[in-house]
Amino acid sequence: MMVNDFFPQRPNVSPKIYAYTIDAPTHKGLLKIGYTRRAVPTRVKEQLGTSHVGYKIVFEKSSMRDDGSAFDDNAVHKMLEQQFPCEFGEWYRCTVKDVENAVEAVRDRRGSITQRTQSFTMRPEQQRAVRKTQEYFARFRKDNPGKPPRFLWNAKMRFGKTFTSYEFAKAEGYKRVLILTFKPAVADSWREDLETHKDFEGWQFIPVIPNLPMRRLIRTVL
Repeated sequence: MMVNDFFPQRPNVSPKIYAYTIDAPTHKGLLKIGYTRRAVPTRVKEQLGTSHVGYKIVFEKSSMRDDGSAFDDNAVHKMLEQQFPCEFGEWYRCTVKDVENAVEAVRDRRGSITQRTQSFTMRPEQQRAVRKTQEYFARFRKDNPGKPPRFLWNAKMRFGKTFTSYEFAKAEGYKRVLILTFKPAVADSWREDLETHKDFEGWQFIPVIPNLPMRRLIRTVL
């Protein structure tokens, strides 16, 4: 037996996770997530076959871990499905950043996409806001059975309204919270607070599907 038999050479392959979009109205906002051990453009062209639809490769990254092990797209799909809808097979309504986060989570053998690193507590003024709102809600429900209470926070900038609102929802025991905004940056802020703070472990942020009729959206959430 040759000495080299004890130390076989690592195969000259480079497994990758990739994502691409296609120019089709039915697939707007969707990403195709796949896996290949060859060149990504070659694999994508094979998948599209003789179709003349335009496409764009938006993500490509090695699926090898530092210890030499590798993972495929099935693991990434399972990670994405915790938060994002899957359509037409392996197409996901998510962003390139979401795919990158999912790949890193699989690489690190984590159970979820996000790492909850924040553990700060509410400041006194935030605690007062939650307490006063709860007290008002309790009185309103008692005096007005069957009617939903409303309470406006006239809070200054940097008050932490997003984080405090989540803490209020948690204190009230809410299971579903509908947030409406027309600004993507605001939606990103709501998502970041929910997914990075340890107080909201187990909570899930579900992004609104573009152009979804409001009546259908409310029915889906409720």
